[in-house]
Amino acid sequence: MTSIAWPVRTERLVLRPYESGDLDALWAYERLPEVQQWLGWAPKTADELRTAMDDEASATTHVMVLLDSMIIGHIMIMPRDSWSQADVADRAKGLEAELGWMFHPEHSGRGFATEAVRAVLGLCFEALRFRRVHAGCFADNAASWRLMERLGMRREEHSRATALHRDGTWHDGLTYALLREEWPPR
Repeated sequence: MTSIAWPVRTERLVLRPYESGDLDALWAYERLPEVQQWLGWAPKTADELRTAMDDEASATTHVMVLLDSMIIGHIMIMPRDSWSQADVADRAKGLEAELGWMFHPEHSGRGFATEAVRAVLGLCFEALRFRRVHAGCFADNAASWRLMERLGMRREEHSRATALHRDGTWHDGLTYALLREEWPPR
């Protein structure tokens, strides 16, 4: 991710990589039940979150979203290899990214998530040169799939009862994606 000139500024927001001093602000909303409800992995303590965020072996880039110097969200860029046949697998390495995000509920409904994720999509396609970006969510997480649709991402999959939720029930899942040649959406 060294090809990105940080910080990245949008109309109202500043995006920059995670710094260890961000942990308290991140934990303040990531621990909320309404946020953890939709996370694939929900840390139980700030120390668990710190360990995950400081994981040097991870290829994930953690992008912090700031409004007036206050952290209001977090977007993850997770590089992936594209699926390929074995004999051409070397040509499919690192060509895709999976995105994930969480935002403080106090800042919802004002377009901040749309603005921030749009900027990250731009980074993925323009600076990082990924050929495809995808994201997934529980089908019941309407805020997340509506965000993907606002951004011009295409629904590629609606899988039935595919994801076991921590509440013990099976949920439908949705996958959305966008190709570099589709960016920016018209």
